[in-house]
Amino acid sequence: MSNAKPGIFRPDQIVARERGGGARTIPLVNRASGTTSFINGITEFAPGAAIPVHSHNCEESVMLLEGNAIAEIDGEQHVLKPLDTTFIPVNLPHRFINASDTEPMKILWIYANVDATRTIVATGDTRSIDDEHAAPPAG
Repeated sequence: MSNAKPGIFRPDQIVARERGGGARTIPLVNRASGTTSFINGITEFAPGAAIPVHSHNCEESVMLLEGNAIAEIDGEQHVLKPLDTTFIPVNLPHRFINASDTEPMKILWIYANVDATRTIVATGDTRSIDDEHAAPPAG
């Protein structure tokens, strides 16, 4: 039996972290909250924002919560509407794009490992998701 305590996470009370390019992340369940098997959070995209093509060292699932999105997975673009959910296998290049130039977009992401990393395809730069969440709070 785990010594972890249950938790309630309220995104409106958690400081968002800048991701760059018009994206900001709200970490939810993570190592600091006691999980040992997965992490999740919410990323908000400004109108027209996109994150770079990247991959992860573990499986990922993303659900579109609000707005209109394009999921680019292994070079193929898929139009998403709210509650559409993706499954991204390990090391598969992908990214999410806000399909609207006027409305924000919001996704819920889940990584299947507390040691999840992100590797930017264009640069090969790899960082742990924990390190990304240690970024300065959004202004």
